[in-house]
Formats: sequence, C-alpha cells, structure tokens
Amino acid sequence: MPARSSATRRTVLRGAAAAPVAGLGLAACSVQDGSGSAAATPTAPVDLGAESEVAKGGAKLYRDHNVVVSRAEDGTLKAYSTICTHAGCPINKLQGTTLICPCHGSEFDAVTGKVVQAPATEPLPELSVKAAKGRIVAGPAD
Repeated sequence: MPARSSATRRTVLRGAAAAPVAGLGLAACSVQDGSGSAAATPTAPVDLGAESEVAKGGAKLYRDHNVVVSRAEDGTLKAYSTICTHAGCPINKLQGTTLICPCHGSEFDAVTGKVVQAPATEPLPELSVKAAKGRIVAGPAD
C-alpha cells in the first residue's frame, strides 16, 4: 500500500485555517449595525448634545448617530455623515479634524467632508445642522 502524501493533508489544513480569516476580511467591507441592516446616518433630525461640546475650530464625532459636527472660527456649524463613501463602513475615529475609516484607511476632513486620503474618492455627504436652545440638532440635508 503506497504512503499518503503529507503535503496534501497540509494543503487541506492550511485552506481550512485560512477560510475563517478570509471571512473576517469580507465582513469588514460590509459593516452592519446590530439590527442586521447597514449602518446609516439619521433619516430624521436628532439631538446630538450640548452646543458647547463643539469648540470653535474643532469637530466632534457622534458615533451613535454616524455624524460629525465641526464649528468654524466664526461659530458656523457643519455636519457630515460618517459612513465612508468607499465601502460603507462607519467611521469611528477622529484625530483633530481628520476622520479615519477603520476598514481601509480612507481619511476625510471633518470641516469640509473632502477626502484627504484614498481609497475613498467621494466626499462625505453633508447633513443639515443647527443649534436650537443650546443643543445641536442634525439630520438629512434639506
């Protein structure tokens, strides 16, 4: 009886070990929220918090609502969706006024919504935002 090749067995075991890792990579490209649907920005106005939370010249990331709000030196507020325009991942990191996507490393300017580092090529969608009674309210663009 001929001996079985151990290389064939190793090849099968390597393939079996790599399959779960490949699945994790695919999952990172299609991030979903707890309800099983893709994470999204607000479809109606939402109260984000106190107006004082966003300093002049700064920005604040509201992860729970997938929104970033920035305030210009003149006090003007701007808001953008934080769903990456490259693969739809929710952006979860803000360094200064730069948003960083965890999936593929795209970076966006939180003040303008513009792409500052690929692979994304489209800017973040702008949202409506206003200060009302000392609170920041953001929602879909008018």
